[in-house]
Amino acid sequence: MSETLIAQVERWAREIPDAPAYTFLDYSAGRDGVRHTLSWSRTHLRARALAVRLREVMHPGERVAILAPQGLEYVVAMLGAMYARVIAVPLFAPDLPGHADRLIRAYADADPVCVLTTTPALEGVHAFLDGRSAPRPKRIITLDTVSDLLADEWEPEPIGPGDLAYLQYTSGSTRAPAGVEIGHGNFTANARQLWTAFRATPRVSTAALWLPLFHDMGLIATIAAPIVGGNQAMFMDPVAFVMHPVRWLRMLSGQEDVFTGGPNFAYEYTASRVTEAEKATLDLSGVSIMLNGAEPLRGGTIDRFSEAFARCGLRPEAHTPGYGLAEATVFVTAMDRDLPARVTLFDRDALTAGRAVPHPGRGRVSDLVSCGVPTGQRVVIASASGTTSGTARPDGEVGEIWVRGPNVARAYWRDAERSAEVFGNVLEGQDGTWLRTGDLGVMYGGELYVTGRIKDLIIVDGRNHYPQDVEMTVQEAEEAVRRDHVAAFAVPGEETERLVVVAERSRKADGRDLGEVAANIRAAVTKNHDLRLHDFVLVEAGAVPRTSSGKIARRACARAYLDGEFPAGAVPADGLPADGLPVDGPSADGQGADV
Repeated sequence: MSETLIAQVERWAREIPDAPAYTFLDYSAGRDGVRHTLSWSRTHLRARALAVRLREVMHPGERVAILAPQGLEYVVAMLGAMYARVIAVPLFAPDLPGHADRLIRAYADADPVCVLTTTPALEGVHAFLDGRSAPRPKRIITLDTVSDLLADEWEPEPIGPGDLAYLQYTSGSTRAPAGVEIGHGNFTANARQLWTAFRATPRVSTAALWLPLFHDMGLIATIAAPIVGGNQAMFMDPVAFVMHPVRWLRMLSGQEDVFTGGPNFAYEYTASRVTEAEKATLDLSGVSIMLNGAEPLRGGTIDRFSEAFARCGLRPEAHTPGYGLAEATVFVTAMDRDLPARVTLFDRDALTAGRAVPHPGRGRVSDLVSCGVPTGQRVVIASASGTTSGTARPDGEVGEIWVRGPNVARAYWRDAERSAEVFGNVLEGQDGTWLRTGDLGVMYGGELYVTGRIKDLIIVDGRNHYPQDVEMTVQEAEEAVRRDHVAAFAVPGEETERLVVVAERSRKADGRDLGEVAANIRAAVTKNHDLRLHDFVLVEAGAVPRTSSGKIARRACARAYLDGEFPAGAVPADGLPADGLPVDGPSADGQGADV
């Protein structure tokens, strides 16, 4: 590559200085949102000024944690840290609800020497740091008080593709958060791969997203990809989306060529919440890409969303399923932007046995959504033949997804042993090392289908079962269950693992006989999967844990179940205490754990 991506910012500041680079829609300042915009010249100036300030208190290669809310200051923080050749640690303000434990773990692991925040968030940052036993950072810098005059003192230094740009902490769906070492070369490559896959037009295409900037997809799609072609990025706070999902679509409305993205639940949520009156105000004909990733994809969700907004001009081809993970910076595969989403029906029993066999659609079937093909990297399905070696499997056979490309990170921060296991794998007959993703998948018809995570597999009596299949069965069997808020997992048993399902209740559960609800779900699971449901727990909305990217955190849910953390009202599958476990909470008789 001719230059690292960060050098492109200066180019756009020189060639199109007044063109909008980043626009933040601030809904905390008004119901309709107040737009704040940085031009390319202003972005370059503020990044230089921050870089000068950082170099006053830090040395290249030291870590700086970003504990700031979503906004333009966050963009400046990331770019300024890269200018200064220090290692950014994109986190979030301590007042973000539901992620306190993750913040504590990631911050402690990174052990930064400096913190970047904003004046409004400063009090919360002090409270967070005062509550920790670890040493405080040498300096806390408020981004909004850094003088622009410092930019004149900036002296650029060469930045190589091998230089470490930032630590991307994983969402922790199956383990404690780990810092993925993303180099400037990885950052550059993945931004270009995403931009190329989207077939964006320089200075014309627009990015419009609500994804958090501390998350891998939010960072690459919002901050990085627009730098490739001098495009504008529009974004807002995720909370603003959750409060009124129509705001997301209003960002897209009327645009000539706009790309966006989100996890599957966001499409389900938006389709169910946007009113007919709101739809009448939308023009989605210019939406080119709606990337769908970060959790199991649902063909039914894609159909419902496309149908819900067809009258707004949304093309069916705009919905673009994809696959990625933090260890590959983020983006790996996606469907072509001109092809509709492809849902293929596979025989469920054959799939659990490791083979992708088409199914006519009757009986036990798994409907999987194609995640398309890779761009600028290689993907194979492999089976382990040693600790760090594997063999490629032919199309149609399930195995682990392995990835190789310039976007693949080099290691986990301060974890050499695990880095070797994940990033240092050799494929028989191939040169170089490969990334083991921990995800199961199959190549079928030349396209990637993700079947699940290895660590989430439910193994009962020697047979593999995919939790997302069980979860779909549960939510389709009972309207008392809230859609896409179901966790299926295994717990230890005397002779084999036992299946447990924890589900959030929907409003339609009010007044229902919970024994009847459990009986209906048990019957459906038995019929569709030949499984006995050991325990079914119906909990209040918000009780099923999710990761920062919106995935169901199954292993965290299993730990909570085994630790007896769910409230009274657990309903065993047969309406009676399961194997001697009390109805008001299971015993802790077992082990305690990325688009």
